[in-house]
Amino acid sequence: MRILVTGGAGFIGANFVHQTVRERPSDEVTVLDALTYAGDRTSLDGAGDRVRLVEGSITDVPLVDRLVAESDLVVHFAAESHNDNSLADPTPFVQTNLVGTFTLLEAVRRHDVRFHHISTDEVYGDLPLEGAERFTPSTPYNPSSPYSSTKAGSDLLVRAWVRSFGVRATISNCSNNYGPYQHVEKFIPRQVTNLIDGVRPRLYGAGLNVRDWIHVEDHNSAVWRIIERGRVGETYLIGADGEASNLEVVRTLLEIFGRDRDDFDHVADRPGHDLRYAIDASRLRTELGWTPRFTDFREGLRATVAWYRDHESWWRPAKAATEARYARTSQ
Repeated sequence: MRILVTGGAGFIGANFVHQTVRERPSDEVTVLDALTYAGDRTSLDGAGDRVRLVEGSITDVPLVDRLVAESDLVVHFAAESHNDNSLADPTPFVQTNLVGTFTLLEAVRRHDVRFHHISTDEVYGDLPLEGAERFTPSTPYNPSSPYSSTKAGSDLLVRAWVRSFGVRATISNCSNNYGPYQHVEKFIPRQVTNLIDGVRPRLYGAGLNVRDWIHVEDHNSAVWRIIERGRVGETYLIGADGEASNLEVVRTLLEIFGRDRDDFDHVADRPGHDLRYAIDASRLRTELGWTPRFTDFREGLRATVAWYRDHESWWRPAKAATEARYARTSQ
């Protein structure tokens, strides 16, 4: 199979490429990535000669058309994805998440190529901190930020192109991923790299906001299960029952580093900070028979800490600029 992976030099996309090459020895992968600050060509080191990296934008119509025409499958990871950045400047989020997805949909429509769209549970807004309610594929969209609203818009574009034009597409909305190759601006790698540097972690508000964590390898195994067995036009939610508050995550990391569990600082909460995410992944499990491998979040965090300790040369170049940006907003 010839696979085009957009955003394949980013966090989840790079892990998907490595996993695909490792588990599907006959497939060939083309990565299309704009190599913005969040994309790193070194994340693909070791993937082998069956991976080709093309630097370019998913809004580039001729480039996208050429690459899609050469492909049997498009897996669309490319997105602007950091909430804080979307609050500072929504423009690139509109361009990449909406215009870029539209460009890809038109190309797969022209060439009748199978398409899988990666999205987020943040399109559903948030849930009360108390209670057992979870997101399902029928949960109404209620995005809170420019990031989540543009992802919601991209989901709706995919649904419309399936219904109006017969595009062969599926959608997955996943909970928060963690693991190797995640940019140091994101919550877990920022805390991990700060702790490696001896810096106290920082928490938005009281740290009670809850996220549903999943290891990136589990997320990507679910994506392949959907591609291979999912029904065209359907949305599948990907989660591993990994709910934990930000406070719990920080305290677990402090324990892993042998530090006092209260050795952190609080900072002012960010605007529109969603309270709780929780995924009901029952369709994925019952219809497609998928189960997660990383069921112990603490052990997953230990493995992630070990990866960042062993790969300092990968994350160190971006660390200073990231912390300088946060310092300007006292976060």
